[in-house]
Amino acid sequence: MTSPVPSSLVVSSPVVSTQWLADHLGSDNLVILDATVFAVPAANDGPHYLSGRDDYLTKGHIPGAVFADLFDVFSDPAGEFDFSRPSAEMFEAAAVSVGIDNETTVVVYDAVVGQWAARIWWLFRAFGYDDVAVLDGGLAKWHAETRPYATGGTHPRFASGFVATPRPELWVDKSFVESIVAGKADAALVCSVPPAEFAGTAGTRPRAGHIPGSISLPAAKLVDPGTNAFLRGDALRAALAPTVTSSAHLVTYCGGGIAAAASALALIRAGNEHVSIYDGSLNEWTADAAAPLNAPGA
Repeated sequence: MTSPVPSSLVVSSPVVSTQWLADHLGSDNLVILDATVFAVPAANDGPHYLSGRDDYLTKGHIPGAVFADLFDVFSDPAGEFDFSRPSAEMFEAAAVSVGIDNETTVVVYDAVVGQWAARIWWLFRAFGYDDVAVLDGGLAKWHAETRPYATGGTHPRFASGFVATPRPELWVDKSFVESIVAGKADAALVCSVPPAEFAGTAGTRPRAGHIPGSISLPAAKLVDPGTNAFLRGDALRAALAPTVTSSAHLVTYCGGGIAAAASALALIRAGNEHVSIYDGSLNEWTADAAAPLNAPGA
């Protein structure tokens, strides 16, 4: 039987500071997840992705952190596209495999700009669990502050089970996006790919550009390049200003639903509660030759 989470450990924000985590290292009901994935440049056939597990084991991680596999554990490896979201049953098994039950506080980080950590955070949120936060600044900020780290693996704590309570409204499918493009749904599209991909002048997908009517919100522009910390205050409001529309419902997307989670995190931190992710994103949209794109010459 698990113990209730102490009130001092329950997270009240989707983001926690490195100091908060340092103060709570070793707490019985705390699970820290390293969700690192690296994008590897590819010449012709789209981006390749590399698990961060080797770096986690050999270059180090936050003490006590368990590696979260976004390829085969926290995604559906049989999905049509990379990093397809898992079923509720798959997610329940994934949570237990890293020592998480319904009495656990979870802090997740990655070694890049937070989008992979945000994806894990969004999955927990979408499966009805809110005692989860992303580490502000991730591993880069933790290292810059010369905080302790460990090498080798961490054996997960015992978890007897995890019960998911899906929130289907946190996802939208292609047909819903089509209804936005057609002006039949009161929602706005927010695209999280880099500016050149949004413009259609870069990228490796067979069809370039963005879904018509989309607002550009590159996920990489949501962190301070000097500290890797998430923007806040006036800087965050300025970054999110283009998303301020008459629509209460914002739908984020990117290439495959990862950077979209970082944008969703920023929007929710800024008080936008009605946010969903188009999980198929451009991987699914551009695979349909009839799906419209805004691109050079279009």
